[in-house]
Amino acid sequence: MKKIFITAISFVLLASCMSDEKYESYNEDPKNPTQVEASFLFNSATVSLFDQMTSTSVNVNVFRLLAQNWTETTYIDESNYDLTGRTIPQYHWSELYRDVLLDLKTAKEYTEADTELSAEDMATQVAQIEILEVYTWQQLVDTFGDIPYTQALDATTYPLPVYDDAATIYEDLISRLNSAIADLSGTGFSLDNIYSGDVSAWSKFANSLKLRIGSRIVDAPGMSATAQTAIESAVAAGVFTSNADNATIAYTATSPNTNPLWEDLVESGRSDFVAANTIVDFMNDLDDPRRSVFFDDNLGSGVYEGGPYGDNNTYSLYTHIGDDMYDPEFRGVLLDFSEVSFFLADAAQRGFSVGDTAENFYNTAITANFDDWGVDGVDAYLAQPDVAYDASDWKTSIGTQMWLAMYNRGFESWTAWRTYDAPEFNLPVNTGNPVPTRYTYPVNEQNLNETNWSAASTAIGGDAQTTKLFWDVN
Repeated sequence: MKKIFITAISFVLLASCMSDEKYESYNEDPKNPTQVEASFLFNSATVSLFDQMTSTSVNVNVFRLLAQNWTETTYIDESNYDLTGRTIPQYHWSELYRDVLLDLKTAKEYTEADTELSAEDMATQVAQIEILEVYTWQQLVDTFGDIPYTQALDATTYPLPVYDDAATIYEDLISRLNSAIADLSGTGFSLDNIYSGDVSAWSKFANSLKLRIGSRIVDAPGMSATAQTAIESAVAAGVFTSNADNATIAYTATSPNTNPLWEDLVESGRSDFVAANTIVDFMNDLDDPRRSVFFDDNLGSGVYEGGPYGDNNTYSLYTHIGDDMYDPEFRGVLLDFSEVSFFLADAAQRGFSVGDTAENFYNTAITANFDDWGVDGVDAYLAQPDVAYDASDWKTSIGTQMWLAMYNRGFESWTAWRTYDAPEFNLPVNTGNPVPTRYTYPVNEQNLNETNWSAASTAIGGDAQTTKLFWDVN
C-alpha cells in the first residue's frame, strides 16, 4: 500500500474524493474534483519516489550496499552482488515507472484538463510534475542505461516499447527542465511535501537538477559543450545556496508515513546490516568526526569497526548504523546543497563560469554535509593533508569526499564512485565478484519485450552488471 501524507491541507483535498456527504463541508472546491485528483496523484508519486530512494529493504533498494556504506549479517547475497535472486532490478523498474512516472503522467493530464486553473497556475503545476519526471527518468537512466522513454507509459499504443539511447534521453531531459523552469511563475500544488508550494524553491531545485545532469555527462563523448551550457545556465539562474534549499521530505512518527528506514531497521525487528569496513576504515584513517552520527558507538566510545564487506558478519561484533537512521521521522533526501557544491567544484576545476574556485566549492560541500548532520570540527578536518583539496588529483579529492558526504543516500554515494572511481572499493569476501556499475534489465523485459531488450543490450555493450553507462568513462 502506498504511503499518503495526511496533513491539514491534504485531508481537505482528499476528502473531496469521498462520496459521503459528511465530508463535503471540508471540501475547498466540490465542483473541481479533477484538481483534487491531480494533487493527490502528485503527492502520491512524490512519496513513492522518496520511499523508493530511501528504503533499505533488500527487496527494494540495495544502493547502500553497492556504495559499501553498509554490509549484511546473515543473508549476504546482495552484498555479494546477486541482484537477481530477489528480482531487485524488476522492483526498482516497476516502482519508478508505475508508481512514480505513471502517476505523474496522469496528474499532468488532469491538471491540463482543469478549466478552473489560470494558464499561469496550470503551467506552474505542470512544471512541478515535469521536474519530478525528469528526476525519475534520470534515476532510471543512471541505473540501467538505455531505457524505454518516448514509447513508455502508453501500453495501449506501445505495449512493447522500444528503448531510447541514454545520451539522447539526457539531452531531452535538459530541454524539458529549461521549459519547466521558464513556467514556474504561478501558484503550485497545495499538496507539496517537498517545498510546501514555494515556487522559487522549485526553481532552485530544477536548476540544481540541471546542474547534476550536466555534471554527469561532462566527460561523455561529444557532450562536453552541452554539459557546460547546462551547468553555467543553471548556476546563472540559481542553484542551491544552503541546506535550507535541500529537496527533502519530512516523515512522521506514525504509520503509514514513517521513514522506510525505520520500517526496515526497527519495525521489522531484524538486524540485517552493520557498517561496512570500506567506509569505516576510510573514516577511521581520517579521524572523521561524522563517525559519531553515521555510526553507533556500540563497541565503546570512539571505537568503530566495520564488518568485512560481503562476509557473514555477527551483528554484535561490528559497528552499528547511527541512531538517526532509526528515527521514524528522519528526513528523506533527493538532492542537497553538499551534492550541488561538489558539482560546482568539478565545474570550476574545468574552468567553467560558476562563480568561485574549485577549492572553495569543495570546502563548502564538506562543510555543508557536516552542518546537515549537526557535526562540529569541519575546520580541523579540512586542514588534514589527506582531506585538503588537491588540484593535481582533483577527481580523487572530489570523488572520495562526495562518496562520504552521500552516506545514507546510497544511490548518489554509489554514483560518486562510478563517476570518479574513488575511493578504491573492496571485493566482497564471499565471492570476490566485481562491483556493479549498473543494474541488469528486469527479467520481465527479457521475457515479454525480448526484441527491444535484445537491441538495447547490444547497444549498451551487453546486459551485464559490469557494463558501464555512457557517461562512466573513467
